[in-house]
Amino acid sequence: MFNYYFINDIFPPSWHQANIVPIPEPYKDDTNPNNYRPIALTSCCCKIFERIVNQRLNWYLEINVIINPTQSGFHNQRSTTDHLVRLESFIREPFIRKQHAVVVFFDLEKAYDTTWKYGILQDLKDIGLSGHLPTFLKIFLNNRAFRVTLGDVTSDCFNQEAGVPQGSVLSSFSTTLFV
Repeated sequence: MFNYYFINDIFPPSWHQANIVPIPEPYKDDTNPNNYRPIALTSCCCKIFERIVNQRLNWYLEINVIINPTQSGFHNQRSTTDHLVRLESFIREPFIRKQHAVVVFFDLEKAYDTTWKYGILQDLKDIGLSGHLPTFLKIFLNNRAFRVTLGDVTSDCFNQEAGVPQGSVLSSFSTTLFV
């Protein structure tokens, strides 16, 4: 079924929809809407399909050495632990020599909400990706819709004009690689 969908550029309309359930952050004021984490519930079949596409995309990027070799995310057999070990070494060496080390951390606020999806598609074209894979990603990113459910109340359906779907395997990839 997935190969048929992939080869024929089919993306069922229900896969474009997400039901957002806001979960209150622990130990925070639950009367403040900013203290909720949105959890996006989407089609299980779509999530499986995303993982298949993600494996194909990872394979292409690894084979063509497109991902930076120092990046741990989206490389097989690597994790954030690799960067923690490098950071520990980076701090320990100057400490032993009684020198200083400067480390800067930053967090891209609203990365999923502000990712430029057309820029992602252009980046895929620029790296030479063609065929069904970029077509799938274009269909996946376009015509996204969501509604919010809080308790027994569900909102109307809204179009997601900008950004990428939160909670998606492919979204985390695109915000990390192409931002």
